[in-house]
Amino acid sequence: MPGLWKFTIPTVEVRHAVGADGARAAEGVVVVVDVLRAFTLSAYALAGGARECLLVRTVDDARRLGASTPDSLVSAEVDTLPVEGIAISNSPTQISHEELRGRAVVQRTSAGTQAINAVEGAVAIYAASLVVAKATAQACLLRRGRLVTLVRSADFPEDHACCRYIESMLLGRPARVDELLEPLRASERYRRFAAGDWPGFPASDLELALQADRFEFAMPAVRRQDHVRLVREDLGSGDRRLDSSPRRRVTRRTT
Repeated sequence: MPGLWKFTIPTVEVRHAVGADGARAAEGVVVVVDVLRAFTLSAYALAGGARECLLVRTVDDARRLGASTPDSLVSAEVDTLPVEGIAISNSPTQISHEELRGRAVVQRTSAGTQAINAVEGAVAIYAASLVVAKATAQACLLRRGRLVTLVRSADFPEDHACCRYIESMLLGRPARVDELLEPLRASERYRRFAAGDWPGFPASDLELALQADRFEFAMPAVRRQDHVRLVREDLGSGDRRLDSSPRRRVTRRTT
């Protein structure tokens, strides 16, 4: 009939994966999530004016890259514990107290930087945590890809919650973050960290990490020869609204 038109809303397939092995097999737009604490630290560093975050696999790599990168600062942990000779132990609280404008932050962690360095077949890569979850979902939608793979850097409840939250926004029906975080808050792991006596892990890191959507930027990643580089991608005021995008039908698959 004249004057009538129609369009097809594309299908987005959402896959879920875990760890470096899952990241290695991930396809499409790949989002690697680490809430406690790697990519929360990255977000606070970039919000504080850092020009980039450089993610490596080993402590030796972190020391070497830090020594060769002008105006750099190194953050590292091994099995959630501080590394001798490196002042910042993957702590958003600690990084927030540093003068970061124009500096590079070199990061080595036991989960997040391992997983993101393992990604091989992605169309695009993002690092994510709760503080940039909404912006990350919007960045994925703006790419209009047909496949998004959400990778939990480790099988922890906070990473699971963040992935489910991002997925819910891709679907167009945002979930309640407080409900998604209930398994974490009920866990012994949460109680140990909240006690504030874990070396290199101040209790304030939990508060900083669990503030969903604190920042309105995404963190796209680019692979280099021996590391992954993160930068800040600010979304325009018109782009930040998820409800401004056409609704997409989402299918879910766990690998």
